[in-house]
Amino acid sequence: MATMRRSTPVTLHGKTLLLVCLLVVFSGAPAVHAQSQTQSPPAQQPATQPNDQAAPAAGGPTGDNGSIALPKKKDVPDDTPPPAPAEPPKLKNPPGLDNYSLRVDVPEVDVDVGVLLEKTGQFVPNLKPSNFKVYENGVEQKVIGFKRVEAPITALMLCEFASINYNYIIDMQNAAWAFAQQLRPQDYVGLMTFDLHTQIVLDFTQDKRQLLNAIRTLVIPGFTDRNLFDALYESLDRLNRIEGRKYIVLIASGRDTFSKITLDKILDKVKNTRDVTIFAISTGGWLRAMTEGGPGFRQQLRDIDYLQADNQMKTFAKMTGGQWYSPRFPGELPDDFAAINSAIRSKYELIYHPTDAKQDGTYRKLRVELVDDEGQPLRMQDEKHKPLKYDIIARDGYRARQEVE
Repeated sequence: MATMRRSTPVTLHGKTLLLVCLLVVFSGAPAVHAQSQTQSPPAQQPATQPNDQAAPAAGGPTGDNGSIALPKKKDVPDDTPPPAPAEPPKLKNPPGLDNYSLRVDVPEVDVDVGVLLEKTGQFVPNLKPSNFKVYENGVEQKVIGFKRVEAPITALMLCEFASINYNYIIDMQNAAWAFAQQLRPQDYVGLMTFDLHTQIVLDFTQDKRQLLNAIRTLVIPGFTDRNLFDALYESLDRLNRIEGRKYIVLIASGRDTFSKITLDKILDKVKNTRDVTIFAISTGGWLRAMTEGGPGFRQQLRDIDYLQADNQMKTFAKMTGGQWYSPRFPGELPDDFAAINSAIRSKYELIYHPTDAKQDGTYRKLRVELVDDEGQPLRMQDEKHKPLKYDIIARDGYRARQEVE
């Protein structure tokens, strides 16, 4: 037993030593073998490529792309605003020369033209700009604007209401009533009467019932004097304060007895008033027809007075592009006012720049003609090819503006 205990350590130590040697040998051999399989031979690897970076399989850039240029860092931050532009040099006027402005005013003239058949008074539609020729002081003007105008109206009824023959008052009321029937809801109309003085019976309104009631109140006349020129002058002054196109429906005998304004002054006032058209209706036609041409010098003077009155009424209308009517019987009034209504609402507006651009305040004569496509006077025919006569309704002229000095 004792022998066995001594021999056992020797035997174990020798075995242990043998096992350690074998482990060292076998642990080193696989490591060398594995390294020889994973590492490619040195002859097949490029000399410039590092060992830890594999070459790309299908071309492309290699691992070394050369030197990289880095941008230089700015000294000024990005949020710094750009420098202000240089201030432009200041211009100075030569000594003794002040600042001045240049303004050029190109005058423009509007001409309202109505074309009505002479027989029926109907408006002629479908005319073209080439059908119109406008002459100013005999010189043809170039029309630059053209349109047909049909709009609500602003009209002042100026009625003679004096203590004379009752037939004149009845004619005035019938004419005023016939005109009121032609009005539309959008129209503005006022009523003034005159004898020795003028009276504003009704201010401008769109209510036709107020106008009819105002006409009914004209029952008791005042003075026997009929100051037509003063009343018309005052009416033109009042209408000058209203913008746009205005109309005066003058219903009177045409006689003037005691006006402070002379005929020359009222004609000059009519010429200088812009955008006002006068339609005149003479009263007392039936009475005059019954007594005209009677015996006696006094009757002859009376006939001459009324011929002059008719001429004055006609002149007021013609100068402003309106019309004059002298009905003999009340049955004519509806047709007369229907023609007035058509002439007021249906017009052609022509615009041109005058060749004489001077603003000297002179009166310029106007003339409008109708021509066909060949430049010849326009001829109209009815359905039976019979010639139709027509009237061209336009004002005789206008006064140029006065240049302000």
